[in-house]
Amino acid sequence: MGNDETRERLQQMRGKSRELADAAERTSDPKERQRLREKARRLLSQSEQESAMRSGDIYPSQ
Repeated sequence: MGNDETRERLQQMRGKSRELADAAERTSDPKERQRLREKARRLLSQSEQESAMRSGDIYPSQ
């Protein structure tokens, strides 16, 4: 996968994470809010790890 493809995919992941976090704030169901927040957090964490690995940092921050 080329750098441009990876960069675009990471941007998409971060965008989706923001969308999920926004949806979590709009929902009135506490369980759904928690589910969406957790999914957004996992997606953001994954994008950060992939970004770090692509930049040469082999130790993800967890």
